[in-house]
Amino acid sequence: MGYQAEHRKSIENPEDFWGKQAEEIDWFEFPKTILSQDSNQSYRWFEGGKLNTSYLALDHHINSGRAEQAALIYDSPVTGQQQTFTYLELRDAVARFAGVLKNHGVVKGDRVIVYMPMIPQAIIAMLASARLGAIHSVVFGGFAPNELAVRIDDARPKLLVTASCGIEVQKVIPYKPLVDEAIQKSNFPPEKVLVLQRPQVTADMKDGRDLDWETELSSANPTEPVPVDSWDPLYILYTSGTTGLPKGVVRDNGGHAVAMRYSMKTIYNAKPGDVYWAASDVGWVVGHSYIVYAPLLHGCTTVVYEGKPVKTPDPGAFWRMIEEHQINHFFTAPTAFRAVRKEDPDAEFLKKYDISSLKGLFLAGERLDPPTYDWLQNILDIPITDHWWQTETGWAIAGNPMGLEPHQPKSGSATLPSPGYNVTVLDEEGFEVSKNTQGNIAIKLPLPPSCLPTLWGDHDRFKASYLDQFPGYYSTSDGGYIDEDGYVFVMGRTDDNINVAGHRLSTGEMEELIGSHAAVAECAVVGIDDELRGQVPVGFVVLKDGVTAEPESIEQDLILLIRQEIGAVAYFRQAAIVARLPKTRSGKILRKTIRRLAVETDVPVPPTIDDPKIMTELLDAMQSKGIGQFSK
Repeated sequence: MGYQAEHRKSIENPEDFWGKQAEEIDWFEFPKTILSQDSNQSYRWFEGGKLNTSYLALDHHINSGRAEQAALIYDSPVTGQQQTFTYLELRDAVARFAGVLKNHGVVKGDRVIVYMPMIPQAIIAMLASARLGAIHSVVFGGFAPNELAVRIDDARPKLLVTASCGIEVQKVIPYKPLVDEAIQKSNFPPEKVLVLQRPQVTADMKDGRDLDWETELSSANPTEPVPVDSWDPLYILYTSGTTGLPKGVVRDNGGHAVAMRYSMKTIYNAKPGDVYWAASDVGWVVGHSYIVYAPLLHGCTTVVYEGKPVKTPDPGAFWRMIEEHQINHFFTAPTAFRAVRKEDPDAEFLKKYDISSLKGLFLAGERLDPPTYDWLQNILDIPITDHWWQTETGWAIAGNPMGLEPHQPKSGSATLPSPGYNVTVLDEEGFEVSKNTQGNIAIKLPLPPSCLPTLWGDHDRFKASYLDQFPGYYSTSDGGYIDEDGYVFVMGRTDDNINVAGHRLSTGEMEELIGSHAAVAECAVVGIDDELRGQVPVGFVVLKDGVTAEPESIEQDLILLIRQEIGAVAYFRQAAIVARLPKTRSGKILRKTIRRLAVETDVPVPPTIDDPKIMTELLDAMQSKGIGQFSK
């Protein structure tokens, strides 16, 4: 079946379409109903089905003859370590660690927070939670204690799993002090903290609460997978919210397993036995979907990489990995290749390696900018696929269906809607716009399997965030257009989120933090284009009357504040003190105008602005600080 026929069938008869895909999964009990609605009137998939995601990712393949195939390859240039787990070895490690969790009272429905670096134990902890029917919530190891504390209080975990440290290039970052501070700040701390001691740092342990990973393993028995309902949550993954409070995206077991398996063959053209590498982190949705679950559900070999695109040790790191591990499919963010291009513009390091095993390169997490796309096209002789998706969906809303019917790519486009997604573009009133007209990208309900059915503990916020703006549709909060050939062009967020090196962060949260400083009267944080990271946040700050501190001192305070409360991942490096901010006559700050001033030389004065002179003042401030178009 070609793309058009498959997509049409998925939209016109979703029950039949996804019912056929569900037959690809080894259920304990096949679902009684393919598509239905729950008590919140949310569409749900595969009601009545019984399964276990850890079983599907591991035991099923052992039973099918893949016991000795490599399931996971760990490569850590920062420690010089490499390790390979067969499906049998990984299943045994997961089953035993599930025994550790079980020994400490973790049962079906309990939450387990995982705060770890890119090491095999992070994946083992996730799969072990799933094996018990527990719900894991992975928090990126670079997040600050405050961010971790907020997630602890929302998820209320029974247990937290961490490591003594992470490693960023050559810098060792102790994790335990961050965990201890987060727990001290939280109102609902976990009963136990399980610590993997790494040789680079030995963590201090708190008697009665902290447990040693190896000691606990030595007395644990392997645990069999616990059957769960299709609708039972597999994990909670937090994404930036516009109020500063993160939103807990819920992923259920049944729809997730079916969609992950389908996406591997349809989007990526991956076959069981292939080596699949997503160069991301398990703290992000890409890590959940395409480091841990989808490759293992599909019978592939997945790769866990503890390193960077450059400096570990050089810009040939990706090429070395592809040659050494015979990688067939590679997925990363455009920002990674911007870093490679910056250090190796002529791709000299590529010439050192044989990457003939590579069949396809896939990029997501942010818009693939045309210069990066063109550079990759010039140096590689394989298909380069941009695809677009969100934490909320768990897999591609739009992409080039390489396993179904590859299409000719268009620079700047994520190609076509994936089967199951009825993508449209709406104006502010909720009416469909014509082709090539920009508007709000929305998806007509029902969303396909694996998309979020709710937010953890807050269904009202789920409706307000995603459904209320355009009744009958899921609002993506991305703007863009669809051309005459049906190609989707995503132009950027319509809410306050920005994309920093593939990490979605809230400028609203940064504004709340900056506004808490004693010297600050008001502020605006906007994302401006950055050659390496895609976007970076920049603050524009008005001080209270009578403040005597030096502006440079206040700016450094604010930079440190964001680093402490959100983390280095925010890359907040510039804060400009200004006399006032551009506003409408009703008092709304014109953030879009500030963003335009940072990149354009001739920005028209908005008709709603209260004083046109502010535009000149802002330009002067940007020029003096080297912001945006004035960067030195």
